[in-house]
Amino acid sequence: MNFTKLKKKLNSRATVRALIAITIFFILWEIGSRSEDLFGVRFPWIGLVPAPSGVFAAWAGLLGDSSYWASWYLSAKRVFTGFLVAMLLGIPFGLYMAVNRTFNGIAFPTFEILRPIPPLAWVPASIIFWPTAEMSIAFVTFLGAFYTIVINVLGGAKSIDTRFFQAAESMGASQWDIFRRVVLPATLPSIVVGSAVGMGITWEVVVAAEMISGGGSSGGAGGGLGFFIWNSYLGGSYEQIVVGMLSIGIAGYLSSEGLRKLGGYFTPWLKTR
Repeated sequence: MNFTKLKKKLNSRATVRALIAITIFFILWEIGSRSEDLFGVRFPWIGLVPAPSGVFAAWAGLLGDSSYWASWYLSAKRVFTGFLVAMLLGIPFGLYMAVNRTFNGIAFPTFEILRPIPPLAWVPASIIFWPTAEMSIAFVTFLGAFYTIVINVLGGAKSIDTRFFQAAESMGASQWDIFRRVVLPATLPSIVVGSAVGMGITWEVVVAAEMISGGGSSGGAGGGLGFFIWNSYLGGSYEQIVVGMLSIGIAGYLSSEGLRKLGGYFTPWLKTR
């Protein structure tokens, strides 16, 4: 993106509205956190949350701390490892269930029984059955994206109008041609949506898994943002807890937005302007 496009994007109405909304949010948060000093009455719930000014001061002190960035790196590595495996397995699995009735009848019932189980419910079993804490976290992270990707791929493929298949068959298209020229392009938007949603869930899962499993402090693994938050809680550093939470939000947003941008290159026909 060149400077002109970047300037145009920053001056767009959507960007201005987003900046105004974020600014109002932080102002209300600051007022609520300092309500006892300002009004003599502590607002319920928010009055106990550290003020943004204190959070940003603590954040500034962490920017030069290598352990903070190591937490970013470790969580991101686990997220993208689990996510890529989920993509490599989930997309073909969902497509094959969509195009093969026999396989769908065999695999879908088991898939539907396992799908409602929250990924975090697998954490204790993963810690027990996988040989290292790192592998248990990776497995739970994989589950966080896998089910979402598969159900979106399956839904996208099943929503294709049957008249497209009939038209392709009438013109002598083979099953491979139908899959390559009809099924796959029609399913790509669902793959993009499922991937973006799955990425957000994966960040939620990996942080919770790091907290529950002790950040992988044993078995050759190490901290992560989840463990950073847990250590901040144990140390009574509430500002750092919020820093960790905001870090997760930023990481999740950047990851999902990057996937949406990448998906836009593969689905140019969806662009309306």
